[in-house]
Amino acid sequence: MLKKYRLGFDISGFVLFLIVMIPNLIWFAVPAPNDVLRTNSTTEAIDTVASVCQVLMIAALCMIKNRESEKMHISSYVIISAGCCLLYFISWMVYYAGVVNAAVILGLTVLPCLAFLFFALDRKNRIAVLPILLFTICHLLYGVVNFIV
Repeated sequence: MLKKYRLGFDISGFVLFLIVMIPNLIWFAVPAPNDVLRTNSTTEAIDTVASVCQVLMIAALCMIKNRESEKMHISSYVIISAGCCLLYFISWMVYYAGVVNAAVILGLTVLPCLAFLFFALDRKNRIAVLPILLFTICHLLYGVVNFIV
């Protein structure tokens, strides 16, 4: 299985990462009106695991390439990934409008993970799937425990 992969910079994975990070960078600089996300987390151990998985996920998406993947083109996975990014941006806009509810929190936690997952599936990067799934679980637990329950 590992023979299918090689180390190499995947610019499209890096671009997706940068796109997903745009609202986070804005949030760091400009607080939202009802900014519950700036509270202390009650899931510190889960957050630590999530951070490790996030680094592994981004490294796998940006630095591991499947030799059998096709050139980047519009596919159903790319469309779903882009749709997840769009819904993620909308979730941030709603959050900045002052709305904080379960749907918004889930949009902020699950949608970027799904964007990464569908991108990895499109690129046939099965190595990235495990850290993506682990990050998704941790990110979801963080969101639910700290802001929904």
